[in-house]
Amino acid sequence: MKRYLRVGIPLAVVLLAVGLWAFQPWKLFTHSTVNEALPTAQAAPVPAMPSTSAAPVALSSGAFVSQEHGTSGTATVVRLPDGSRVLRLTGLATSDGPDLHVWLTDQDAGGDWFKYDDGRVIGLGKLKATHGNQNYAVPAEVDLTGLRSAVIWCDRFNVAFGSAPLGQPADVPAQ
Repeated sequence: MKRYLRVGIPLAVVLLAVGLWAFQPWKLFTHSTVNEALPTAQAAPVPAMPSTSAAPVALSSGAFVSQEHGTSGTATVVRLPDGSRVLRLTGLATSDGPDLHVWLTDQDAGGDWFKYDDGRVIGLGKLKATHGNQNYAVPAEVDLTGLRSAVIWCDRFNVAFGSAPLGQPADVPAQ
């Protein structure tokens, strides 16, 4: 019996530590907020895509739908006056989680939350905060043709927290 205790207790501690590292359950009770303004231009202008507008232009936009976790807000691809593009998340509200990223993908928004890493994926960086307004630069070499949705992706568990279809924008200026 003592032998099982000598092996069992350290093994249980190791398994508990690994479980805490992997699932990070405290993140169910945490959130962060960022409120970035829409940029007027990126640091380096993109000469290949000149813009005729003096104001940012919404190229595509859609509301987030919840998938693995409740997610709301809007994703908008915006072309800035210098021709550069950003994915702007406005009014974002989602759960915290381990290793969250922002992606553009060729998969439709909603439905099966495992599908997004099966096709074309453009990673835009780690999610800056679970709530608020935030901007992610879209690299100049990225062709937006065929990219159908923006996704909040948990890399650790390969699931989408939420996704937004990138359809045609409403007749309103980019915010």
